[in-house]
Amino acid sequence: MTASTAHKAPEYPPVDPRVEALVNEVIGRVADKWTMIVLDVLAENGELRFTRIGQLSGGVSQKMLTQTLRQMERDGLVIRTVHPVIPPKVEYRLTDLGFSLAEAFCGVWTWAEASLDRIEQARAAFDKAKAG
Repeated sequence: MTASTAHKAPEYPPVDPRVEALVNEVIGRVADKWTMIVLDVLAENGELRFTRIGQLSGGVSQKMLTQTLRQMERDGLVIRTVHPVIPPKVEYRLTDLGFSLAEAFCGVWTWAEASLDRIEQARAAFDKAKAG
């Protein structure tokens, strides 16, 4: 095996364009900082009110949290429950779909934990080479 063939990408069957579009949309959505943080907050804490999600999300604006939760609701990741009291009480919780996405990201956390030292070493080497 030569160096040029050692890392040849595997060949995959054709992908349904709808699946490809969905994957691209989901990656774009969850790559969004606030979606990831809200997903984590709800996975760890269960059903929460809007204000509490904001407090636990660390610095998200009310407008951005509203947009994030609305899009997550549209995608079927959260359920918004409005309780008929005065003042209105609105709570959010993850759906099964939202929990399954949160579980998928556990792999990213595991990878980050296992790779932290190597990434820090690579960054230090890169920064040293650029500075010198």
